[in-house]
Amino acid sequence: MTTVIKFWKPFHVLTQFTDPQGRETLANYINLPDIYAAGRLDYDSEGLLILTDDGHLNARLTQPRFSHPKTYWAQVERIPSEEALEALRRGVTLSDGPTRPAQVRLMAEAPTLPERRVPIRHRVNVPTCWLEITITEGRNRQVRRMTAAVGHPTLRLVRWAIGEVTLAGLAEGQWEPLLPSERLALERAIRRAR
Repeated sequence: MTTVIKFWKPFHVLTQFTDPQGRETLANYINLPDIYAAGRLDYDSEGLLILTDDGHLNARLTQPRFSHPKTYWAQVERIPSEEALEALRRGVTLSDGPTRPAQVRLMAEAPTLPERRVPIRHRVNVPTCWLEITITEGRNRQVRRMTAAVGHPTLRLVRWAIGEVTLAGLAEGQWEPLLPSERLALERAIRRAR
């Protein structure tokens, strides 16, 4: 039986198991043999990682042709206009080309999240808000670059979901095996995305 787990990666943890510079890595939280992250999450981003010892599943979760939805909660500077939100929905042009259309909504209130180890930059005269953004690509720092492209830099970024697998029920720094229903949903999402 293969192992597939979900993990809530904290801020300033590397998505690898070793670091010659001594920074925190997955090894500080997960002690399972032969397991690898299926994809990455930037050092300064937080949230859901899927890890597995199944090389076939890992490849399908990371190769662009198996694109599947990933949902992020992004705290951005200022309140985006409907035009800015619509630009994100249509897709914006980045230095490496146009993005695919995204699902984007302004969240009515801030999500309930643990305090970040390093507080976000706070400016008294600059309001912030939270966006829920679902993309089907995995470019380097894509969500951050997308929000910056429409004039709303991301201050905090949390990946909430990969397909139907979410952080629900996990605490920051905690991991647990995927439920059979979550594994089935993940397999379905990958098959649909071909």
